[in-house]
Parts: sequence; structure tokens; C-alpha cells
Amino acid sequence: MTDYKKAKMVVDKDYRIAEIDKRIYGSFIEHLGRAVYGGIYEPGHPTADEQGFRKDVLELVKQLDVPIVRYPGGNMVSAYNWEDGVGPKEQRPRRLELAWRVIETNEIGTNEFVDWAKKAGSEVMMAVNLGTRGIDAARNLIEYCNHPSGSYYSDLRVSHGYKEPHKIKTWCLGNEMDGPWQIGHKTPDEYGRLAVETAKAMRLVDPSIELVVCGSSNSSMPLFPQWEATVLEHTYEHVDYISLHQYFSNAKNESDNFLAKSLEMDRFIRTVIATADYVKAKKRSKKTINLSFDEWNVWYHSHETDKKLDPWQIAPPQLEDHYTFEDALLVGTLLITFLKHADRVKIACLAQLVNVIAPIMTENNGRAWRQTIYYPFMHVSRFGRGIALHTLANSPVYDVREFTDVPYLESTAVYNEEHDEVTIFAVNRHLTEGLKLECDIRSFAGFRVVEHLVMQHHDLKARNSADGEVVFPTASGDAFVDGGIVRATLEPASWHVIRLSGKKQD
Repeated sequence: MTDYKKAKMVVDKDYRIAEIDKRIYGSFIEHLGRAVYGGIYEPGHPTADEQGFRKDVLELVKQLDVPIVRYPGGNMVSAYNWEDGVGPKEQRPRRLELAWRVIETNEIGTNEFVDWAKKAGSEVMMAVNLGTRGIDAARNLIEYCNHPSGSYYSDLRVSHGYKEPHKIKTWCLGNEMDGPWQIGHKTPDEYGRLAVETAKAMRLVDPSIELVVCGSSNSSMPLFPQWEATVLEHTYEHVDYISLHQYFSNAKNESDNFLAKSLEMDRFIRTVIATADYVKAKKRSKKTINLSFDEWNVWYHSHETDKKLDPWQIAPPQLEDHYTFEDALLVGTLLITFLKHADRVKIACLAQLVNVIAPIMTENNGRAWRQTIYYPFMHVSRFGRGIALHTLANSPVYDVREFTDVPYLESTAVYNEEHDEVTIFAVNRHLTEGLKLECDIRSFAGFRVVEHLVMQHHDLKARNSADGEVVFPTASGDAFVDGGIVRATLEPASWHVIRLSGKKQD
């Protein structure tokens, strides 16, 4: 029999954090493993369209409502020649791709990916190579993509069958340039100088773009947060965002510690904000740098398998984590963390989208299916549009190896004024005891519960597969409104979406 603890929340329409930028529900596709070849693109597949894109995958992507997708890397971009991926396919070179030690066929490149993104209802977030290349290649690429016509590279695009410019708005100035694993790895001063000069050149071609400068590859890097401070000293007035990357693991199989790792993400975000604001103060600037958390996910399941792969294959199965139910719970808490920082986190990219540490998996020439992490991402993407609210929560806490005072209740709320809806997102981290939630919504007079989605499973290690889903949400929650209070039962280790509407019933 389940024991229950009590937890309380206050949700008030006037406690506003910020309008949520829909791009926090972005994702990422790198030329890595089967993300492209066998993932989004497989010409011989029964569902393939006229361009070879898998329509079964496109349908699953559309259900996630992903507004932006980062491309083409990742580590891969730091030795990538963008020219290899444009023009007649039969003339494109095969290259040794050094980051992941595979053969890149270049069958898919910039134009094809833009086509795919349009079919998926997404924009492209393009990364430029600042590892082996620099200013010249970057300005040529943006001319190719964004300039209407009448110049060498814009006319080259037209000759490739794309008369209208792609108008790509958001650009990444390299990838993880602080990492010794990165091809063309740089010191903070080396990178800062290259990034600012590249940014200036790119804006001369297209002043309307937004630019993301590389922050630390994760919060454990030796130079963090000095890297951010130094890089922003160089680039502050010429970029719009600084990037954050972080992956989470449960390698020690400590579920209670693992489910607390959103606190690590929260600390990372707060530190980067503080560092950016320090540089703002130092420069006496009126400009505020926002955050692009453009790589995040759970990643550890595939490490041992990947060590056994032979190099120089074409699209081998790399980084194919098969996610558990507890991974989905953590992903839910990480999404809640983004919403709590909606005033500064404006872009986030779940890394990645298909096959490679991804919510969507495929079989070559076979089925596609949803991993466990698919569902919390879909829920927050769908219902987390509008105003992020600063909620007040009171919950019992616990201590684990890496964290203290971890609340069992992780929660937030979003107010969609246009649709007159409030959505509460919540995770109960307690592995054995439920929570009786009381949420004060008295500022939303007349609102009623229209849906209470729940995802739970008795086995934290349960996984979905092509043969069937065992972890999925149901509309089985018991939430109701009683005198301006939402009352709901949150069972042990569970994910919840409580949707409230102020519209009158027909």
C-alpha cells in the first residue's frame, strides 16, 4: 500500500517569468550514426517520399512540434566542408569524417536538409566550421544560404535548383571549441577572436541573423566559467546567445540521485547567466546575452557498445541509447527547468532527434517508434506555449550523494492567454511514496481540469521497442478543482500534465 506525503503549490497569473520562446523545444540532427542515413533519409524505405525522406519519421517529428533543428553538427562540423554537400549528388566527394571516424557520403547536405526541415515544420539552426576553417567559409556559406542572387555563391545556389534564399536566421559559431576532442580545439582567446571576426563578417552579408557563440562543453570543463567570461569579453556586442551543453547519466545506477540531476542543470544555467551579466556590467552594456542550451539529454547507455564499432563504416549504429522510464522522468524535470528560466533560456535543442540519443528510433528498411523520452518532450512542446509562471512550491526534500535538499515535487506552470488555459507540469521524484498535491489557483477563477495525463511504470528500467510500447501516458489522473484548489494524486516516480481551462463548457 502506497504512503502519501503532502506537497503544495501556488500558481498566480501575475507571477510571470517571461513569454516562452518556442525554440526551447528545438532538437538537433548531426551527420552521426543513423541520424541522417537510416533516420530521416532512406530512399529505399517503403514510406520514403520523392526525395528519400522517411514519412513515418516525419510524422513522429511533426507530433513533437519541433520549431527549430540544429544542423549539421556537433563535433562533425569542426572539419566539415559545406561545399561537399551541395550540387549534383553524383559529383559529391566521400570524406573521412574524423569526429566519429566514419565515411561521410555527402548524399544529404544543406539544401536537402532545408527541404526536410520545411516538411517537418521546422526552421534550421545552422552551425559553421570554426575548427579547420573560419571567416571565409562562414561568409561564403551564409551568402549561399541567405543572399537572394547576383553574387557567386547565391547564384551557385540558384544553379543547384534553389531560386529563393533559405533565409536561415539562427547560426552557431562553431561547436564545443573548448573541448580537447574537438578538431581545431582552441584556447578561449583564440576562439573569442575568431568568433567575433566571423560574426562581424557574417552580419555584413546578412544583418538580420542571430548568432550563438560557444560556451563550455559542459559544467565540469576545467575552464568553466572562465571560458564564458573570456569569450564574451571578445564577442559580447556581436552575438545574441551563448551556448550550454550537458548530458546526464545514471552510470552508478542510483535512481534517486539521477532524478535530482535537474538541480545540476539549474546551477549550470544560473552560473552562465551570472557570468554573462558580469561581462555586461564590465562593458557598461545595455545589451543582455541570452542562453542557447543547444545540446541536452540523457546519454550513457550506448558507451560500451560504441567502443566495439570498427572505424570507417557508413552510417553505423552509434550513440543509440535505448531509454528507460526513469530517463523519461529526468527529461521531464529538465524541461521544467528550462521553463523556470524562460526569461534567459530562449533556445534549447534536445540532442538528438532520430536514432542518435533520440526520442525517435528506426529500423533500417523497417519500423519507427517512440522511446520513453518522447512523451514528456511532446507534452511540454505541445502544452508549454505561452507565459512561464513563477510558481511557489512547498515539498518534502531528500539528500543524495551529489545533492542536498532535493524536492520530491519538481513542478512549474504555463499560462496560455490566447486559449485561456493553464498547464501544470509535475514530477514526483519519490520512488516509493506518493504525493497529495494541493495547488492554489485562486487567481484563475472558474478554471476547471480538462485533462490529467500521467506516465508511470512499476519498473524504472522499462523500455519501449519496435515491438511495442510499455511506457506511455494515459489520461488516468484524478486532478479536480475544489474551491480554487487543484487537488491531485502524484503516485511514486511519475510524470504529470494537468491541463486547466477557463473556457465555459458548451
